[in-house]
Amino acid sequence: MDRLSLILVIIGALHWLLVGLFQFDLVATLFGGQDALLSRIIYTIVGIAGAYCISFLFREREKKARV
Repeated sequence: MDRLSLILVIIGALHWLLVGLFQFDLVATLFGGQDALLSRIIYTIVGIAGAYCISFLFREREKKARV
């Protein structure tokens, strides 16, 4: 779950990079505009992944024992 969430957050960050630099919304282009149901679902999934990744900030780091 952690890895999947992190991948989705990275994809979201790259999406915002495209929006910021080129004013190009890839999700809206691929799935029928910002108001299309599929686009909204994708935005929601990426947003939930971002909210989940907030928990990474508060986790204890696991110490791996060397054998």
